[in-house]
Amino acid sequence: MSERITVSHFMQAKREGRPVTMLTAYDFPMGRLVDAAGIDSILVGDSLGNVVLGYGSTIPVTMDDMVHHVKAVTRGVQRALVVADLPFLSYHLSREESVRNAGRMLQEGGAQAVKLEGGQEVAEAIKAMVTAGIPVVGHLGLTPQSVLTMGGYKVQGKDEAAARKLLDDARAVQEAGAFALVLECVPTPLARLVTEKLDIATIGIGAGPYCDGQVLVTHDLLGLYGGNSPKFVKRYANLNGEIMKALQSYREEVESRSFPGPEHGFSMPEEVIEKLK
Repeated sequence: MSERITVSHFMQAKREGRPVTMLTAYDFPMGRLVDAAGIDSILVGDSLGNVVLGYGSTIPVTMDDMVHHVKAVTRGVQRALVVADLPFLSYHLSREESVRNAGRMLQEGGAQAVKLEGGQEVAEAIKAMVTAGIPVVGHLGLTPQSVLTMGGYKVQGKDEAAARKLLDDARAVQEAGAFALVLECVPTPLARLVTEKLDIATIGIGAGPYCDGQVLVTHDLLGLYGGNSPKFVKRYANLNGEIMKALQSYREEVESRSFPGPEHGFSMPEEVIEKLK
């Protein structure tokens, strides 16, 4: 087994100009596959609300949902750094509750770090978590937990005021003690500037090629859902079509009685059956 990835890997990768790889996973088999592929970090995102639980957004996802899925992923991971998302309202009410919820992700879930959305307004929560010994990843740009106030899933930071605020928020997240920062749906030039200004690693999703690393939702990368993908997604496979063909073949073979065949069954002595007749 390769050496376990730690928080310091992100800082070292940035200093050496080595891109960091991150993908999502929400269960044991996908966690094991992503880890075996050599990906540096696995994000158990609250995107599980959309991807796994069938919600229309991340907002209904609870702490118990997250801990359940983080546990499943970490059972399959031996090398990658597992980062657990803190869901909606789990770090907004008080510093004490923020630390308690973040601690659950490590203590109960087995994650090595947590991620939370926001800038200056969550800096105190980040500080409290880091002081408690909990590594933190920030998240700016399109922040899905705030999609209702943002008016939808839109690129963030396009005008001067918004870009300046995002840069100030990025600095605040770094100063609060986060070791990395996800930039989602941020214009490429702005993401590049933020990356150059920060000492911590930036992880882009829809933020161009100049971030210190990249993250995608694995289900999008694999084409598991079919249909249209966000502009920033590259499909490396079309498993939706392959899975559908396999499922239909199974149905057809069962209906035609060609499955199961003799090779799929188990034998027993004929004389035992004869005695039962």
